[in-house]
Amino acid sequence: MAVFYSFHYERDAARVQQIMQMGAVGGQTLLNSQEWETVRGRGNAAVEEWIDAQMKNKSAVVVLIGAETAGRRWVNHEIIKAWNEKRPLLGIEINRLAPLNLSPDPRGANPFAQIKTKDGHALSEYLPIFTPTGRTSADVYNDIRANLSSWVARGYVRS
Repeated sequence: MAVFYSFHYERDAARVQQIMQMGAVGGQTLLNSQEWETVRGRGNAAVEEWIDAQMKNKSAVVVLIGAETAGRRWVNHEIIKAWNEKRPLLGIEINRLAPLNLSPDPRGANPFAQIKTKDGHALSEYLPIFTPTGRTSADVYNDIRANLSSWVARGYVRS
């Protein structure tokens, strides 16, 4: 199983790196900051092409929700793309995962609440968000590692 991870790059890349290294499910290649700036520097069309190529053949789209994920341009684009393509879609809160020198973050807003269906319903009415349990960052890490594949399997699929 390979998934596409959607997240706020600048704020959460270190947290996402931890999740990708768990090996619980496969994901797209995480660009380093220089590679991301190169793609972004080529313009919006280049970013969309990169997203299309990375999302292709993925079994689900997982939005990794940090303190500032909701409302990000490319996160919104990825959510809408996944919804329109009827891909399994879900969110996982990662704000309490604190790799290396980072501290846990406050909980972020629901990124699905801001995006509406054609009939005016918020995607948050349909899409699950999983909140890892634990008192410490290590506990949160272990809960994500233990449950990631089952959470992905429970992503919402629009018919």
